[in-house]
Amino acid sequence: MYKKLFVSLLAVCSFQFLFAQQNHLAGFPKKFAPKEVGKRLAYHFVDGRHELYAGKYIHYAEVCSWNGALDYALKTKDRKLMRLLQDKFEPFFTREKVLLPPMNHVDYNMFGSLALKLYQITKDERYRKIGLAYADAQWTLPGNAKRQEKDWADKGYSWQTRMWIDDMYMITVVQNEAYKVTGDRKYVDRAAKEMVLYLDELQRPNGLFYHAPDVPYYWGRGDGWMAVGMADLLRDLPQDHPNRPRIMEGYLAMMKSLKNYQRPNGMWNQLIDEADFWPETSGTAMFTYAFIRGVQQGWLDAAAYAPAARKAWMAMVSYIDERNNVTEVCIGTGKKNDKQHYHNRPRNAGDLHGQAPYLWCAAALMDK
Repeated sequence: MYKKLFVSLLAVCSFQFLFAQQNHLAGFPKKFAPKEVGKRLAYHFVDGRHELYAGKYIHYAEVCSWNGALDYALKTKDRKLMRLLQDKFEPFFTREKVLLPPMNHVDYNMFGSLALKLYQITKDERYRKIGLAYADAQWTLPGNAKRQEKDWADKGYSWQTRMWIDDMYMITVVQNEAYKVTGDRKYVDRAAKEMVLYLDELQRPNGLFYHAPDVPYYWGRGDGWMAVGMADLLRDLPQDHPNRPRIMEGYLAMMKSLKNYQRPNGMWNQLIDEADFWPETSGTAMFTYAFIRGVQQGWLDAAAYAPAARKAWMAMVSYIDERNNVTEVCIGTGKKNDKQHYHNRPRNAGDLHGQAPYLWCAAALMDK
């Protein structure tokens, strides 16, 4: 009898312990509640102007923010917000069609993820047509392709492969959304194969990624794209997919290293491993998102990572100003083999590179 009682008590304690750890991702105080923060940022996005490449095409950072606002609207069942987000897209079918990015660059093609997400919500075939066109164009070699682009295509990779870690969000997000829309495994197979290539070629022994093979610096937002790309792909990748173990291995190695480099205040710095660099918000938000997803999916130990995610979220929210702009966002940054280059980068308030991952975190924290 005593043995059974002990086992029962042990089971109850284990359940309560697990609940307590997972509860780190809930019960936030006023002004830090994901629903409140997400609403501030999502409606701010709706009211904003388009962000364009050189005044011509919709920028990928706007697409990322749009996707985050849509996820938030779905989680909260905010019909007004959903309608506003759809209305913001509608001119792309008519007078703003000229702003649609061409289908000839990895950053441009990820626009298709937005159309595919809208299709899943509305079942409007116009979104599906646009979205799949962008997804398929990533694997359709153009007639004027360069030699290197042909070589990648011949090996079964996207001709837009360029070995920048940003690509592991830009490529995988549109292919993954195409998979969810069509159920055709070719899309998720593409994403997974590409991810393994980048992991094998670019991940360092400590689990992190240099900004580029010839630039040995762990830039926060650069690594952030990889962290989010792996977390999102793993959520939808079939359990029996042959590339899943390799991607999980890469993800877990990165998460372990990121936890070690989290600052005492909950943030991560502009260069992840440089203690004297400034806390940067976009990278921090991306790493926090990857932690949240890992805890929710059971990939990460909740006792270790849920408190870390909570600490990061609480720190992040304090960087939102009275105009609902995320501050301390590093501007777009090209690679440079110069540490001071990263230290001196200007910091924007309201830059969509930062608004987007904050929205992703807010929506993710509302998942049960």
